[in-house]
Amino acid sequence: MGWSVLRSTQADAVVPILAGKHCLILAPTAGGKTEAAILPVVSHLATEEWPGPSVLYVCPIKALLNNLESRLSRYAGFVGRTVQMWHGDVGQGAKARARRSPPDILLTTPESLEGMLISTQVDRASWFGSVRVVIVDELHAFAGDDRGWHLRALIKRIEAYARQAIQRIGLSATVGNPDELLDWFAGPGKRQVVGPSSLSADADVTIDHVGSIANAATVISRWQRGAKRLVFCDSRSRVEELAVALRRLATRTFVSHSSLSASERKLAETAFAEEQDCVIVATSTLELGIDVGDLDYVIQIDAPSTVSSFLQRMGRSGRRPGSRRNCLFLTTDDEAFLLACAITTLWREKYVEHIEPPPLPWHMVAQQMLALVLESPGLPAHEVVGVARKQFPDLDPATLATVFDFMVGKGILFVSSGLASMGPEGEKLFGRAHFLELLSAFASPMVLAARYGSSELGYVDPMAVQPLKEGPTVLLLGGRSWRVMSVDWSRRMVYLEPTDEKGKSRWLGTSRWLGFTVCQAMRRVLLQEGDEELGLSRRGTRQLDEVRALVTAPERQGAFCWSASHLAGFAGGPLPVERSTVHWR
Repeated sequence: MGWSVLRSTQADAVVPILAGKHCLILAPTAGGKTEAAILPVVSHLATEEWPGPSVLYVCPIKALLNNLESRLSRYAGFVGRTVQMWHGDVGQGAKARARRSPPDILLTTPESLEGMLISTQVDRASWFGSVRVVIVDELHAFAGDDRGWHLRALIKRIEAYARQAIQRIGLSATVGNPDELLDWFAGPGKRQVVGPSSLSADADVTIDHVGSIANAATVISRWQRGAKRLVFCDSRSRVEELAVALRRLATRTFVSHSSLSASERKLAETAFAEEQDCVIVATSTLELGIDVGDLDYVIQIDAPSTVSSFLQRMGRSGRRPGSRRNCLFLTTDDEAFLLACAITTLWREKYVEHIEPPPLPWHMVAQQMLALVLESPGLPAHEVVGVARKQFPDLDPATLATVFDFMVGKGILFVSSGLASMGPEGEKLFGRAHFLELLSAFASPMVLAARYGSSELGYVDPMAVQPLKEGPTVLLLGGRSWRVMSVDWSRRMVYLEPTDEKGKSRWLGTSRWLGFTVCQAMRRVLLQEGDEELGLSRRGTRQLDEVRALVTAPERQGAFCWSASHLAGFAGGPLPVERSTVHWR
């Protein structure tokens, strides 16, 4: 494979994985976590007669599976074993071949696992009976929301078919509570955390204040020409706006975010991986382990909301021999500037957030009861509740029974002669066209598929095609302007044509939250408390002085609120721009 030596995490993972321990492997992005998990498992495949599929490799997004397939196929091929993907973009022909000749390693998502469990075309006892290992990539991304509960419940259902105990291996970025995360993921049994016990502050980090996206584009276009630069933005609209600005400055620019079609993202990521003097602008989609080649520099527009996310993004750099991890912050307003200072302060203090699953996932209990009834029609009612108790051992057993009774009372489930089945209301909610909604732990908003001729470009929010003024509607997608030609609401499609007119991008999104520790760090920076090693540029130093000058000593005690009205009082007059409000307590 061209390696002279294993990385420390890879070497440390060999013994516990071969011993069958549940493991949590910690390493930064591109830190070799995949190889740390898969190589010992491939060793088992080489020496033991494990029938397929014996290994389930689960990822949070299909793009990551697509990216991993060739690499894992190569490793498995060394010992004569096979790899197969199974997700929503895989054709029915490929899935039929996999059912006839099961692969040794199956790459999939939780939603596709759910589909297999309730499918009448899958022989579940045969298919899942041989499973010995479940590897979950980007475990931290699952554990922080409902998909983590969903995945854990699915593994418990698969264990009911498996003819042997299933080893669980989680791959994660650095988290603040690795032992608790592994305990939540693996449950009882021998287990071990593999990876560094503390953070490294060995990186080149600079915070610059540029004041606008246009200024950020100018800096990026002139900075480190000839190098590969990955730029993170925290919204799709910002990605589109920056990409257009960079292209106007004749900078070779690619775009990646979740509303682009899979083919468009793949083209951009492949082209970026193969070229040198270029920029790719992305949302958190590239925060995960998708391979886009060796990067020279990471740039962050404004700031992420967590230290963990910052570490993931910065971890994209520093892979080449002799290079260091790096990140250049380009902030556009006061709040983002303070947030960048706070994030880097906490990183230097070796702080990283704990990952905590959402509490009391009763909606997931209801979803799993419905799925179980579809998986095993006519299952005794008491067994439905019994399986839920195994899936959610931390929840009150009596309340689990109450949830089941409630669903029966509402007609979502139906019980006859002690046997459970889908009720009339359940058929109405989740039958036919709504069937796929049952497979997922999250709801997807309505979007319109954007097409240019026969090409699928991506997806846009319905509000983006509503005219805001007289004349044509022009939107941004993939860093280019498109004129809306027509909308087929019945098919949820919008037809576009390229244009040189100025476009806008609009998507509905949720506001992000900041953790208490991050807010306190912002307060410390603002009030000149603690470490002053912030890595500021000259503009950044001036910006910090200006922001601090707006705050005076009387406000340093007790509850603190920073807003335009407060700052106006300190500044001796009205401010030219209304700021958002940030609260510290």
